[in-house]
Amino acid sequence: MGRTIPTFRMILEHEISSWAEFRRALRPADKKNFDKIMNAARLRADAGGYISRPLVSEVMFISILLELQKEIQELKDEVQKLKALEEKTPK
Repeated sequence: MGRTIPTFRMILEHEISSWAEFRRALRPADKKNFDKIMNAARLRADAGGYISRPLVSEVMFISILLELQKEIQELKDEVQKLKALEEKTPK
């Protein structure tokens, strides 16, 4: 039998688990946020499987950045809605 090549998801989980000591040293609130950003990387594991990068951490970090940018855009959109509502409200 030949060797099995690990999937990107398996490699990603290994990379995430390598951060366990770092996570353990975080405060509880930071642990929660750390888990959220690692989950952001997991959500995009399928996309990561489509590219060949020598470092899985590159894909992990870009996935995290993508999620953070999405959250920033959602907050900006909400601020714009609130500003528009404020402008419509009589003073």
